Amino acid sequence: MSRSGIFRPENLGQNALAMIRNLCFALCVIGVFIFIIMAATHEPDDSLFHPSDATFKSDNSVVKTGEDLMASNETALTDVAPALEDADKRDCDHDPIDCGDPEVFQLLMRAAIEKFKDVNFYRFGRPVGGINASSCHMAWRFKPKEGKTATFDKDYRNFVLVRENCTLSVVGIGDYHSGGNAMKRTGKGKDMEKEGFEKVSSEMIGETENDSFSRGKYLIYSGGGDRCKSMHQYYWSFNCMLGEAQYLNRTLVLDLSICLPSIYTSSGQDEDGKDFRFYFDIEHLKDSASVLDQAQFWSDWNKLRERDGLTLHLVEDYRVTPMKLAGVEDALIMRKFGTVEPDNFWYRVCEGEADSIIPRPFHMVWKSRSLLDVSSAIAMRMDWDFDAIHVERGEKVRNKEQWPNLDRDTSPEALLVTLPDKIEAGRNLYISTNEPNTSFFDPLKAKYSTHFLDEFKDLWDENSDWYVEMKKLNNGKPVELDGYMRMSIDAEVSMRAKKQFETFNDLTKDCKDGINTCTSTS
Repeated sequence: MSRSGIFRPENLGQNALAMIRNLCFALCVIGVFIFIIMAATHEPDDSLFHPSDATFKSDNSVVKTGEDLMASNETALTDVAPALEDADKRDCDHDPIDCGDPEVFQLLMRAAIEKFKDVNFYRFGRPVGGINASSCHMAWRFKPKEGKTATFDKDYRNFVLVRENCTLSVVGIGDYHSGGNAMKRTGKGKDMEKEGFEKVSSEMIGETENDSFSRGKYLIYSGGGDRCKSMHQYYWSFNCMLGEAQYLNRTLVLDLSICLPSIYTSSGQDEDGKDFRFYFDIEHLKDSASVLDQAQFWSDWNKLRERDGLTLHLVEDYRVTPMKLAGVEDALIMRKFGTVEPDNFWYRVCEGEADSIIPRPFHMVWKSRSLLDVSSAIAMRMDWDFDAIHVERGEKVRNKEQWPNLDRDTSPEALLVTLPDKIEAGRNLYISTNEPNTSFFDPLKAKYSTHFLDEFKDLWDENSDWYVEMKKLNNGKPVELDGYMRMSIDAEVSMRAKKQFETFNDLTKDCKDGINTCTSTS
Protein backbone atom coordinates (compact mmCIF):
# COMPACT_ATOMS: atom_id res chain seq x y z
CA MET A 1 0.00 0.00 0.00
CA SER A 2 2.70 2.22 0.75
CA ARG A 3 4.11 1.28 -2.52
CA SER A 4 0.87 2.25 -4.45
CA GLY A 5 0.31 5.40 -2.51
CA ILE A 6 -3.42 4.85 -1.91
CA PHE A 7 -3.32 5.80 1.71
CA ARG A 8 -0.99 8.65 1.22
CA PRO A 9 -2.44 11.73 2.75
CA GLU A 10 -2.43 13.59 -0.49
CA ASN A 11 -4.51 10.83 -2.23
CA LEU A 12 -7.22 10.00 0.39
CA GLY A 13 -9.90 12.60 -0.68
CA GLN A 14 -9.69 11.78 -4.33
CA ASN A 15 -9.99 8.04 -3.74
CA ALA A 16 -13.03 8.41 -1.42
CA LEU A 17 -14.99 10.31 -4.08
CA ALA A 18 -14.29 7.61 -6.67
CA MET A 19 -15.54 4.83 -4.41
CA ILE A 20 -18.77 6.67 -3.61
CA ARG A 21 -19.42 7.23 -7.33
CA ASN A 22 -18.91 3.56 -8.16
CA LEU A 23 -21.16 2.45 -5.30
CA CYS A 24 -24.04 4.69 -6.47
CA PHE A 25 -23.69 3.43 -9.99
CA ALA A 26 -23.87 -0.18 -8.80
CA LEU A 27 -26.99 0.53 -6.74
CA CYS A 28 -28.68 2.14 -9.74
CA VAL A 29 -27.88 -0.83 -11.95
CA ILE A 30 -29.22 -3.26 -9.37
CA GLY A 31 -32.47 -1.19 -8.97
CA VAL A 32 -33.10 -1.07 -12.68
CA PHE A 33 -32.54 -4.83 -12.94
CA ILE A 34 -34.99 -5.54 -10.12
CA PHE A 35 -37.68 -3.25 -11.70
CA ILE A 36 -37.34 -4.99 -15.04
CA ILE A 37 -37.84 -8.39 -13.42
CA MET A 38 -40.92 -7.22 -11.52
CA ALA A 39 -42.45 -5.56 -14.55
CA ALA A 40 -41.98 -8.74 -16.62
CA THR A 41 -43.54 -11.10 -14.08
CA HIS A 42 -46.48 -9.02 -12.69
CA GLU A 43 -50.05 -9.07 -14.48
CA PRO A 44 -52.30 -6.47 -12.83
CA ASP A 45 -56.11 -6.14 -13.60
CA ASP A 46 -56.97 -3.44 -16.11
CA SER A 47 -58.95 -0.91 -14.18
CA LEU A 48 -60.55 0.32 -17.40
CA PHE A 49 -62.84 -2.78 -17.40
CA HIS A 50 -63.86 -2.06 -13.79
CA PRO A 51 -64.30 1.68 -13.58
CA SER A 52 -66.44 1.51 -10.49
CA ASP A 53 -64.12 -0.83 -8.55
CA ALA A 54 -60.66 0.45 -7.55
CA THR A 55 -59.57 -2.85 -6.02
CA PHE A 56 -57.83 -5.65 -7.89
CA LYS A 57 -59.81 -8.89 -8.42
CA SER A 58 -58.97 -12.08 -10.23
CA ASP A 59 -60.82 -12.66 -13.60
CA ASN A 60 -61.22 -16.25 -14.77
CA SER A 61 -63.57 -15.39 -17.75
CA VAL A 62 -62.66 -16.23 -21.35
CA VAL A 63 -61.99 -13.29 -23.59
CA LYS A 64 -64.70 -13.13 -26.41
CA THR A 65 -63.54 -12.85 -29.99
CA GLY A 66 -65.29 -11.30 -33.01
CA GLU A 67 -66.61 -14.73 -34.08
CA ASP A 68 -68.18 -15.21 -30.68
CA LEU A 69 -69.98 -11.84 -30.99
CA MET A 70 -71.29 -12.70 -34.50
CA ALA A 71 -72.63 -16.04 -33.33
CA SER A 72 -74.47 -14.43 -30.44
CA ASN A 73 -76.08 -11.86 -32.80
CA GLU A 74 -77.27 -14.60 -35.16
CA THR A 75 -78.86 -16.43 -32.26
CA ALA A 76 -80.66 -13.29 -31.21
CA LEU A 77 -81.91 -12.65 -34.75
CA THR A 78 -83.09 -16.26 -35.08
CA ASP A 79 -85.14 -15.88 -31.94
CA VAL A 80 -86.69 -12.58 -33.09
CA ALA A 81 -87.53 -13.58 -36.73
CA PRO A 82 -90.44 -15.95 -35.95
CA ALA A 83 -91.98 -13.37 -33.68
CA LEU A 84 -91.75 -10.70 -36.39
CA GLU A 85 -93.16 -13.11 -39.03
CA ASP A 86 -96.08 -14.04 -36.77
CA ALA A 87 -96.75 -10.35 -36.18
CA ASP A 88 -96.78 -9.71 -39.94
CA LYS A 89 -99.19 -12.61 -40.50
CA ARG A 90 -101.48 -11.34 -37.77
CA ASP A 91 -101.46 -7.94 -39.44
CA CYS A 92 -102.13 -9.16 -43.02
CA ASP A 93 -104.81 -11.61 -41.88
CA HIS A 94 -106.76 -8.57 -40.68
CA ASP A 95 -106.24 -6.59 -43.87
CA PRO A 96 -109.51 -5.68 -45.63
CA ILE A 97 -110.40 -7.75 -48.71
CA ASP A 98 -110.24 -5.72 -51.92
CA CYS A 99 -112.90 -7.19 -54.24
CA GLY A 100 -111.48 -5.15 -57.12
CA ASP A 101 -108.05 -6.80 -56.84
CA PRO A 102 -107.28 -8.82 -60.03
CA GLU A 103 -106.05 -11.70 -57.85
CA VAL A 104 -109.43 -11.80 -56.09
CA PHE A 105 -111.12 -11.79 -59.50
CA GLN A 106 -109.07 -14.83 -60.56
CA LEU A 107 -109.80 -16.58 -57.27
CA LEU A 108 -113.56 -16.11 -57.58
CA MET A 109 -113.57 -17.27 -61.21
CA ARG A 110 -111.70 -20.46 -60.32
CA ALA A 111 -114.06 -21.13 -57.41
CA ALA A 112 -117.15 -20.69 -59.62
CA ILE A 113 -115.80 -22.91 -62.39
CA GLU A 114 -114.87 -25.65 -59.90
CA LYS A 115 -118.25 -25.56 -58.15
CA PHE A 116 -120.59 -25.32 -61.14
CA LYS A 117 -119.33 -28.07 -63.41
CA ASP A 118 -122.62 -28.48 -65.29
CA VAL A 119 -122.53 -25.07 -66.95
CA ASN A 120 -120.39 -23.40 -69.60
CA PHE A 121 -119.27 -19.93 -68.54
CA TYR A 122 -119.30 -17.21 -71.17
CA ARG A 123 -118.19 -14.06 -69.38
CA PHE A 124 -117.49 -12.94 -65.81
CA GLY A 125 -118.22 -9.49 -64.45
CA ARG A 126 -115.78 -7.66 -62.21
CA PRO A 127 -116.37 -8.45 -58.50
CA VAL A 128 -117.79 -5.76 -56.25
CA GLY A 129 -118.10 -5.43 -52.49
CA GLY A 130 -120.52 -7.80 -50.81
CA ILE A 131 -122.67 -7.67 -47.71
CA ASN A 132 -119.71 -7.28 -45.35
CA ALA A 133 -115.92 -6.94 -45.29
CA SER A 134 -115.37 -10.66 -45.94
CA SER A 135 -117.62 -11.08 -48.98
CA CYS A 136 -117.61 -10.14 -52.65
CA HIS A 137 -120.37 -10.26 -55.25
CA MET A 138 -119.68 -11.37 -58.82
CA ALA A 139 -121.91 -11.92 -61.87
CA TRP A 140 -121.45 -14.09 -64.95
CA ARG A 141 -123.12 -15.24 -68.15
CA PHE A 142 -123.49 -18.96 -68.71
CA LYS A 143 -125.28 -21.80 -70.48
CA PRO A 144 -125.99 -25.29 -69.16
CA LYS A 145 -123.63 -27.80 -70.76
CA GLU A 146 -126.58 -29.95 -71.71
CA GLY A 147 -129.68 -28.33 -73.14
CA LYS A 148 -130.70 -26.46 -76.26
CA THR A 149 -131.09 -22.91 -75.06
CA ALA A 150 -129.54 -20.38 -77.43
CA THR A 151 -129.37 -17.54 -74.93
CA PHE A 152 -126.98 -16.95 -72.07
CA ASP A 153 -128.31 -16.81 -68.53
CA LYS A 154 -127.05 -14.42 -65.92
CA ASP A 155 -126.28 -15.27 -62.34
CA TYR A 156 -124.73 -13.23 -59.54
CA ARG A 157 -123.51 -14.78 -56.31
CA ASN A 158 -122.21 -13.89 -52.88
CA PHE A 159 -118.69 -15.24 -52.19
CA VAL A 160 -117.43 -15.56 -48.61
CA LEU A 161 -113.64 -15.25 -48.30
CA VAL A 162 -111.18 -15.75 -45.46
CA ARG A 163 -107.48 -14.95 -45.15
CA GLU A 164 -105.29 -17.38 -43.25
CA ASN A 165 -101.51 -17.02 -43.09
CA CYS A 166 -101.89 -14.17 -45.57
CA THR A 167 -103.56 -16.48 -48.15
CA LEU A 168 -107.09 -15.77 -49.41
CA SER A 169 -109.53 -18.60 -50.04
CA VAL A 170 -113.24 -18.94 -50.86
CA VAL A 171 -115.10 -20.78 -48.09
CA GLY A 172 -118.65 -20.36 -49.35
CA ILE A 173 -120.75 -19.45 -52.40
CA GLY A 174 -124.30 -18.22 -51.90
CA ASP A 175 -127.53 -19.32 -53.56
CA TYR A 176 -128.73 -18.32 -57.01
CA HIS A 177 -128.87 -14.52 -57.38
CA SER A 178 -127.48 -14.00 -53.86
CA GLY A 179 -124.93 -11.41 -55.03
CA GLY A 180 -127.29 -8.51 -55.59
CA ASN A 181 -124.56 -5.87 -55.60
CA ALA A 182 -123.26 -7.32 -58.87
CA MET A 183 -126.68 -7.03 -60.49
CA LYS A 184 -126.14 -3.44 -61.55
CA ARG A 185 -123.84 -2.67 -64.42
CA THR A 186 -122.43 0.31 -66.25
CA GLY A 187 -123.21 0.81 -69.90
CA LYS A 188 -122.59 3.45 -72.53
CA GLY A 189 -120.90 5.84 -70.13
CA LYS A 190 -123.57 6.02 -67.47
CA ASP A 191 -124.95 3.99 -64.61
CA MET A 192 -127.89 1.88 -65.62
CA GLU A 193 -130.62 0.32 -63.56
CA LYS A 194 -131.03 -3.42 -63.19
CA GLU A 195 -130.40 -5.10 -66.47
CA GLY A 196 -133.34 -4.97 -68.83
CA PHE A 197 -135.34 -2.62 -66.60
CA GLU A 198 -133.97 0.84 -67.22
CA LYS A 199 -136.60 3.34 -68.24
CA VAL A 200 -136.66 3.94 -71.96
CA SER A 201 -140.33 4.42 -72.73
CA SER A 202 -140.01 8.19 -72.72
CA GLU A 203 -136.52 8.33 -74.18
CA MET A 204 -134.91 7.24 -77.40
CA ILE A 205 -133.46 3.79 -77.24
CA GLY A 206 -129.93 4.31 -78.40
CA GLU A 207 -129.35 7.80 -76.91
CA THR A 208 -129.28 9.80 -80.16
CA GLU A 209 -128.93 13.55 -80.17
CA ASN A 210 -130.95 15.89 -82.38
CA ASP A 211 -128.12 16.38 -84.85
CA SER A 212 -127.57 12.67 -85.39
CA PHE A 213 -131.34 12.26 -85.58
CA SER A 214 -131.48 14.69 -88.47
CA ARG A 215 -128.78 12.82 -90.32
CA GLY A 216 -130.26 9.36 -89.72
CA LYS A 217 -132.64 7.24 -91.78
CA TYR A 218 -135.57 5.40 -90.27
CA LEU A 219 -138.18 2.71 -90.91
CA ILE A 220 -141.55 2.45 -89.18
CA TYR A 221 -144.48 0.02 -89.53
CA SER A 222 -147.89 1.60 -88.86
CA GLY A 223 -151.13 -0.27 -88.24
CA GLY A 224 -151.61 -3.83 -89.41
CA GLY A 225 -153.46 -6.93 -88.35
CA ASP A 226 -150.73 -8.45 -86.20
CA ARG A 227 -151.92 -6.60 -83.12
CA CYS A 228 -153.75 -8.81 -80.60
CA LYS A 229 -152.92 -11.90 -82.62
CA SER A 230 -150.96 -14.86 -81.25
CA MET A 231 -147.59 -13.87 -79.80
CA HIS A 232 -146.02 -16.38 -82.14
CA GLN A 233 -147.38 -14.39 -85.08
CA TYR A 234 -146.21 -11.13 -83.51
CA TYR A 235 -142.73 -12.62 -83.05
CA TRP A 236 -142.61 -13.81 -86.67
CA SER A 237 -143.82 -10.45 -88.01
CA PHE A 238 -141.53 -8.46 -85.72
CA ASN A 239 -138.50 -10.30 -87.08
CA CYS A 240 -139.59 -9.48 -90.64
CA MET A 241 -139.79 -5.79 -89.73
CA LEU A 242 -136.39 -5.92 -88.02
CA GLY A 243 -134.89 -7.78 -90.97
CA GLU A 244 -136.08 -5.16 -93.45
CA ALA A 245 -134.64 -2.35 -91.31
CA GLN A 246 -131.27 -4.08 -91.34
CA TYR A 247 -131.42 -4.72 -95.08
CA LEU A 248 -132.15 -1.04 -95.73
CA ASN A 249 -129.55 0.04 -93.15
CA ARG A 250 -132.16 2.07 -91.31
CA THR A 251 -133.01 2.53 -87.66
CA LEU A 252 -136.20 0.72 -86.70
CA VAL A 253 -138.78 2.88 -84.93
CA LEU A 254 -140.27 0.53 -82.34
CA ASP A 255 -143.65 0.63 -80.62
CA LEU A 256 -143.03 -0.65 -77.10
CA SER A 257 -146.75 -1.20 -76.52
CA ILE A 258 -148.06 -4.73 -77.20
CA CYS A 259 -151.58 -6.14 -77.25
CA LEU A 260 -151.69 -9.48 -75.44
CA PRO A 261 -154.37 -11.73 -77.01
CA SER A 262 -157.07 -13.36 -74.91
CA ILE A 263 -155.56 -16.85 -75.15
CA TYR A 264 -152.84 -15.75 -72.73
CA THR A 265 -154.87 -13.61 -70.29
CA SER A 266 -156.65 -14.64 -67.09
CA SER A 267 -159.53 -12.31 -68.00
CA GLY A 268 -160.16 -14.07 -71.29
CA GLN A 269 -160.04 -10.69 -73.06
CA ASP A 270 -157.41 -9.02 -75.24
CA GLU A 271 -155.27 -6.75 -73.06
CA ASP A 272 -153.62 -3.81 -74.80
CA GLY A 273 -150.83 -1.66 -73.41
CA LYS A 274 -148.48 -4.47 -72.36
CA ASP A 275 -144.84 -3.46 -72.33
CA PHE A 276 -142.53 -5.00 -74.93
CA ARG A 277 -139.94 -5.41 -72.17
CA PHE A 278 -142.22 -7.77 -70.24
CA TYR A 279 -141.49 -10.40 -72.86
CA PHE A 280 -138.33 -9.48 -74.78
CA ASP A 281 -134.83 -8.39 -73.88
CA ILE A 282 -134.59 -4.76 -74.95
CA GLU A 283 -130.95 -4.60 -73.82
CA HIS A 284 -129.86 -7.36 -76.14
CA LEU A 285 -131.94 -5.91 -78.97
CA LYS A 286 -130.46 -2.43 -78.77
CA ASP A 287 -126.97 -3.91 -78.44
CA SER A 288 -127.57 -5.88 -81.65
CA ALA A 289 -129.56 -3.48 -83.79
CA SER A 290 -130.42 0.21 -84.17
CA VAL A 291 -133.85 0.89 -82.66
CA LEU A 292 -135.70 3.93 -81.31
CA ASP A 293 -138.76 4.29 -79.12
CA GLN A 294 -141.68 5.41 -81.26
CA ALA A 295 -143.10 7.88 -78.72
CA GLN A 296 -139.94 9.97 -78.55
CA PHE A 297 -139.30 9.57 -82.28
CA TRP A 298 -142.47 11.41 -83.23
CA SER A 299 -141.71 14.17 -80.75
CA ASP A 300 -138.29 14.79 -82.28
CA TRP A 301 -139.58 14.33 -85.84
CA ASN A 302 -142.17 17.06 -85.44
CA LYS A 303 -139.57 19.42 -83.97
CA LEU A 304 -136.95 18.90 -86.64
CA ARG A 305 -138.94 18.08 -89.78
CA GLU A 306 -139.42 21.69 -90.85
CA ARG A 307 -136.08 22.96 -89.57
CA ASP A 308 -134.02 20.32 -91.34
CA GLY A 309 -136.33 19.55 -94.24
CA LEU A 310 -136.87 15.91 -93.27
CA THR A 311 -139.03 13.99 -95.75
CA LEU A 312 -141.21 10.90 -95.51
CA HIS A 313 -141.68 8.11 -98.04
CA LEU A 314 -145.07 6.39 -97.58
CA VAL A 315 -145.64 2.76 -98.69
CA GLU A 316 -149.18 1.34 -98.45
CA ASP A 317 -148.75 -1.98 -100.25
CA TYR A 318 -146.82 -4.87 -98.74
CA ARG A 319 -146.00 -6.05 -102.26
CA VAL A 320 -143.54 -3.15 -102.58
CA THR A 321 -140.46 -5.18 -101.76
CA PRO A 322 -137.58 -4.03 -99.57
CA MET A 323 -135.36 -4.26 -102.65
CA LYS A 324 -137.39 -1.50 -104.32
CA LEU A 325 -136.89 0.73 -101.31
CA ALA A 326 -133.12 0.37 -101.16
CA GLY A 327 -132.52 3.60 -103.12
CA VAL A 328 -134.99 5.79 -101.20
CA GLU A 329 -133.23 8.86 -99.79
CA ASP A 330 -136.04 10.18 -97.59
CA ALA A 331 -135.31 10.32 -93.87
CA LEU A 332 -138.30 8.12 -93.00
CA ILE A 333 -139.91 5.19 -94.77
CA MET A 334 -143.33 4.42 -93.35
CA ARG A 335 -145.09 1.18 -94.21
CA LYS A 336 -148.78 1.73 -93.57
CA PHE A 337 -150.90 -1.40 -93.35
CA GLY A 338 -154.65 -1.51 -93.98
CA THR A 339 -157.45 -3.47 -92.35
CA VAL A 340 -157.98 -6.34 -94.78
CA GLU A 341 -156.49 -9.57 -93.47
CA PRO A 342 -154.16 -11.29 -94.20
CA ASP A 343 -152.80 -8.65 -96.58
CA ASN A 344 -152.15 -6.36 -93.64
CA PHE A 345 -149.85 -8.73 -91.73
CA TRP A 346 -146.30 -7.46 -91.34
CA TYR A 347 -144.70 -10.76 -92.22
CA ARG A 348 -146.14 -10.56 -95.75
CA VAL A 349 -143.36 -8.07 -96.59
CA CYS A 350 -140.79 -10.87 -96.26
CA GLU A 351 -142.64 -13.40 -98.42
CA GLY A 352 -142.18 -14.20 -102.09
CA GLU A 353 -139.16 -12.64 -103.74
CA ALA A 354 -137.98 -11.12 -100.45
CA ASP A 355 -138.01 -14.45 -98.60
CA SER A 356 -134.51 -15.43 -99.71
CA ILE A 357 -133.10 -11.90 -99.42
CA ILE A 358 -134.42 -10.57 -96.12
CA PRO A 359 -133.06 -12.69 -93.25
CA ARG A 360 -135.12 -12.76 -90.08
CA PRO A 361 -132.64 -11.97 -87.25
CA PHE A 362 -134.12 -14.26 -84.61
CA HIS A 363 -130.79 -14.22 -82.74
CA MET A 364 -131.39 -10.57 -81.87
CA VAL A 365 -134.78 -11.11 -80.23
CA TRP A 366 -134.36 -12.88 -76.91
CA LYS A 367 -136.82 -13.52 -74.14
CA SER A 368 -136.71 -10.90 -71.43
CA ARG A 369 -134.02 -11.15 -68.82
CA SER A 370 -136.66 -11.37 -66.07
CA LEU A 371 -138.19 -14.51 -67.62
CA LEU A 372 -134.77 -16.08 -68.17
CA ASP A 373 -133.86 -15.41 -64.55
CA VAL A 374 -136.96 -17.26 -63.33
CA SER A 375 -136.20 -20.13 -65.72
CA SER A 376 -132.65 -20.44 -64.46
CA ALA A 377 -133.78 -20.33 -60.84
CA ILE A 378 -136.14 -23.26 -61.49
CA ALA A 379 -133.37 -25.26 -63.16
CA MET A 380 -131.05 -24.41 -60.27
CA ARG A 381 -133.52 -25.79 -57.73
CA MET A 382 -133.43 -29.09 -59.60
CA ASP A 383 -129.61 -28.94 -59.51
CA TRP A 384 -129.48 -28.65 -63.31
CA ASP A 385 -130.04 -32.40 -63.38
CA PHE A 386 -133.47 -33.13 -64.81
CA ASP A 387 -135.37 -34.21 -67.93
CA ALA A 388 -138.39 -32.52 -69.43
CA ILE A 389 -141.51 -33.40 -71.38
CA HIS A 390 -144.05 -31.11 -73.02
CA VAL A 391 -147.57 -32.53 -72.77
CA GLU A 392 -150.07 -30.62 -74.91
CA ARG A 393 -153.70 -31.31 -74.12
CA GLY A 394 -156.23 -28.51 -73.59
CA GLU A 395 -158.76 -28.01 -76.39
CA LYS A 396 -157.00 -30.43 -78.71
CA VAL A 397 -157.81 -33.54 -76.69
CA ARG A 398 -161.51 -32.75 -77.13
CA ASN A 399 -161.23 -32.48 -80.90
CA LYS A 400 -161.20 -36.17 -81.82
CA GLU A 401 -161.53 -35.47 -85.52
CA GLN A 402 -158.22 -33.60 -85.79
CA TRP A 403 -156.35 -35.37 -82.95
CA PRO A 404 -157.93 -38.82 -82.51
CA ASN A 405 -155.08 -40.30 -80.41
CA LEU A 406 -153.86 -37.33 -78.39
CA ASP A 407 -156.04 -37.84 -75.32
CA ARG A 408 -155.08 -41.50 -74.97
CA ASP A 409 -151.37 -41.01 -75.79
CA THR A 410 -150.92 -38.24 -73.20
CA SER A 411 -152.74 -40.04 -70.38
CA PRO A 412 -150.63 -41.00 -67.35
CA GLU A 413 -151.12 -44.68 -68.11
CA ALA A 414 -149.78 -44.27 -71.64
CA LEU A 415 -146.90 -42.09 -70.46
CA LEU A 416 -145.85 -44.74 -67.94
CA VAL A 417 -145.47 -47.10 -70.89
CA THR A 418 -143.78 -44.61 -73.25
CA LEU A 419 -141.37 -42.78 -70.96
CA PRO A 420 -139.29 -45.64 -69.46
CA ASP A 421 -137.68 -46.17 -72.87
CA LYS A 422 -136.73 -42.50 -72.95
CA ILE A 423 -136.11 -41.44 -69.33
CA GLU A 424 -134.62 -43.46 -66.49
CA ALA A 425 -136.74 -44.12 -63.41
CA GLY A 426 -136.08 -41.89 -60.42
CA ARG A 427 -135.10 -38.84 -62.48
CA ASN A 428 -136.34 -35.29 -61.86
CA LEU A 429 -139.04 -34.84 -64.52
CA TYR A 430 -140.21 -31.32 -65.39
CA ILE A 431 -143.61 -31.36 -67.08
CA SER A 432 -144.72 -28.32 -69.08
CA THR A 433 -148.36 -28.63 -70.00
CA ASN A 434 -151.56 -26.76 -70.67
CA GLU A 435 -153.47 -29.30 -68.60
CA PRO A 436 -154.94 -27.07 -65.84
CA ASN A 437 -155.11 -29.83 -63.23
CA THR A 438 -151.55 -31.04 -62.65
CA SER A 439 -152.77 -33.78 -60.27
CA PHE A 440 -153.81 -35.50 -63.49
CA PHE A 441 -150.16 -36.61 -63.73
CA ASP A 442 -149.90 -37.98 -60.15
CA PRO A 443 -149.49 -41.62 -61.33
CA LEU A 444 -146.11 -40.62 -62.81
CA LYS A 445 -144.79 -40.09 -59.27
CA ALA A 446 -144.45 -43.85 -58.98
CA LYS A 447 -141.43 -43.68 -61.31
CA TYR A 448 -140.30 -40.04 -61.37
CA SER A 449 -139.91 -36.98 -59.20
CA THR A 450 -142.34 -34.73 -61.07
CA HIS A 451 -142.17 -30.93 -61.11
CA PHE A 452 -144.51 -28.28 -62.54
CA LEU A 453 -144.23 -24.52 -63.00
CA ASP A 454 -146.56 -23.59 -60.13
CA GLU A 455 -144.32 -25.47 -57.71
CA PHE A 456 -141.97 -22.49 -57.99
CA LYS A 457 -144.50 -19.66 -57.72
CA ASP A 458 -142.49 -17.97 -54.96
CA LEU A 459 -140.17 -16.83 -57.77
CA TRP A 460 -142.82 -14.39 -58.99
CA ASP A 461 -144.93 -13.66 -55.91
CA GLU A 462 -144.99 -10.20 -54.36
CA ASN A 463 -141.87 -10.89 -52.30
CA SER A 464 -139.78 -11.86 -55.32
CA ASP A 465 -137.22 -9.88 -57.30
CA TRP A 466 -139.29 -10.49 -60.45
CA TYR A 467 -142.35 -8.85 -58.90
CA VAL A 468 -140.42 -5.79 -57.69
CA GLU A 469 -138.64 -5.30 -61.01
CA MET A 470 -141.77 -5.71 -63.13
CA LYS A 471 -143.71 -3.34 -60.89
CA LYS A 472 -141.01 -0.72 -61.35
CA LEU A 473 -141.14 -1.25 -65.09
CA ASN A 474 -144.93 -0.88 -65.07
CA ASN A 475 -144.96 2.55 -63.39
CA GLY A 476 -145.58 1.10 -59.92
CA LYS A 477 -148.44 -1.20 -60.90
CA PRO A 478 -148.21 -4.97 -60.21
CA VAL A 479 -147.76 -7.27 -63.20
CA GLU A 480 -149.38 -10.68 -63.51
CA LEU A 481 -147.44 -13.66 -64.74
CA ASP A 482 -149.63 -14.16 -67.79
CA GLY A 483 -150.06 -17.17 -70.04
CA TYR A 484 -147.40 -16.15 -72.54
CA MET A 485 -144.87 -15.59 -69.77
CA ARG A 486 -145.68 -19.05 -68.40
CA MET A 487 -145.18 -20.59 -71.84
CA SER A 488 -141.86 -18.78 -72.20
CA ILE A 489 -140.61 -19.99 -68.83
CA ASP A 490 -141.74 -23.56 -69.52
CA ALA A 491 -139.91 -23.54 -72.85
CA GLU A 492 -136.72 -22.13 -71.33
CA VAL A 493 -136.70 -24.59 -68.42
CA SER A 494 -137.17 -27.48 -70.87
CA MET A 495 -134.23 -26.30 -72.96
CA ARG A 496 -132.05 -26.52 -69.85
CA ALA A 497 -132.98 -30.18 -69.30
CA LYS A 498 -130.63 -33.10 -70.02
CA LYS A 499 -133.31 -34.68 -72.24
CA GLN A 500 -136.37 -33.05 -73.81
CA PHE A 501 -139.40 -34.70 -75.41
CA GLU A 502 -142.27 -33.03 -77.24
CA THR A 503 -145.89 -34.14 -77.47
CA PHE A 504 -145.96 -34.49 -81.22
CA ASN A 505 -143.35 -36.78 -82.77
CA ASP A 506 -142.24 -38.08 -79.34
CA LEU A 507 -145.38 -38.94 -77.35
CA THR A 508 -148.11 -39.33 -80.00
CA LYS A 509 -148.45 -40.16 -83.67
CA ASP A 510 -151.02 -37.40 -84.17
CA CYS A 511 -149.95 -34.41 -86.26
CA LYS A 512 -149.26 -31.07 -84.62
CA ASP A 513 -151.67 -29.19 -86.89
CA GLY A 514 -154.29 -31.93 -87.11
CA ILE A 515 -154.92 -35.05 -89.13
CA ASN A 516 -153.04 -35.44 -92.42
CA THR A 517 -150.77 -32.44 -91.71
CA CYS A 518 -147.67 -34.34 -90.59
CA THR A 519 -144.44 -33.62 -92.44
CA SER A 520 -141.02 -35.16 -92.22
CA THR A 521 -139.81 -32.23 -90.09
CA SER A 522 -142.84 -31.79 -87.80
